[in-house]
Amino acid sequence: MAMKDTYILGIESSCDETSVSIVKNGTEEIATIISSQIEIHKDYGGVVPEIASREHVKNVTIVLEECLEKADMIMNDIDAIAITYGPGLIGSLLVGLEAAKTLAFVYNKPLIPVHHIAGHIYANSLVKEMKFPLLAVVVSGGHTELIEMKDHYKFEKLGGTLDDAIGECYDKVSRVLDLEYPGGPKVDKLAHEGKITYKLPVPLKDDSYNFSFSGLKSAVINLVHNEEQRGKEINKADLAASFQDVAVTSIINKVRKAIIDRKIKYVIVAGGVAANKGLRAAMEELTNELNVELSIPPLKYCTDNATMIAAAGYFAYKDGRTADLTLNSKSQDTLK
Repeated sequence: MAMKDTYILGIESSCDETSVSIVKNGTEEIATIISSQIEIHKDYGGVVPEIASREHVKNVTIVLEECLEKADMIMNDIDAIAITYGPGLIGSLLVGLEAAKTLAFVYNKPLIPVHHIAGHIYANSLVKEMKFPLLAVVVSGGHTELIEMKDHYKFEKLGGTLDDAIGECYDKVSRVLDLEYPGGPKVDKLAHEGKITYKLPVPLKDDSYNFSFSGLKSAVINLVHNEEQRGKEINKADLAASFQDVAVTSIINKVRKAIIDRKIKYVIVAGGVAANKGLRAAMEELTNELNVELSIPPLKYCTDNATMIAAAGYFAYKDGRTADLTLNSKSQDTLK
């Protein structure tokens, strides 16, 4: 007898993307709609939380209806509802949560709380089957973490950033270089046009699995400031290349250590910075050298989207993780 397919509807609104997706059996995307707010926040050089939550309120029902229409499904076809409960901007999270709770209540569907980082990790299950033990390299605007998984939904954090996340550091550097928001992809692009000529310190060369990027960020700011004081022109492409080299090297060093120490056979990269070409290339080189399998989701699954939330939701559902209608959003929460 064939197993019945499970359809999970996912909702993601942790920052400035309103997204709804339907995923079958945790691995197959049926339909996804994303309403991005990049154009709105561009003028401010970053996400304005108050504006973001207002936009979510405007968009969430439209996005939901479009997604069901695109999938040619109705709510009765859905088995459960997965929602990003945190971490993220609290005002933004609450809009998605209220929508999810309302649907769960009206249609009498199970509600599955999904941690945003679990979503990024499970974006990889849309590409190929995850094999354990695996190492998840989580790199995003708010997170830089190494997480070991011995099975589905078994997360062990080996280390993380002690200060700024890698994505945050990229955004600061892009501002110093006068690049338009969102800055990460622009720094990456510029880095490929430049040469490594500026000397920058490699942060936290120690035996831990932790990262630190605030010193690197300060070094870039100080370097630009000092050159300006001397009336010297900064070569932006070279500085971007020099910065990216150090940033990527510091991640690769820790990943190498974790693969060897923990005897890892499968590595996945997760989060918005997984779209970074410099990091992708370095991860490919490292995993080839150590003969380890690598999975990086396609670009559309790297940035915030509900497809990954629905995928993670399926595996959480299988693990018996459901919540009642008292579920609340958390701006900060550890992955467990």
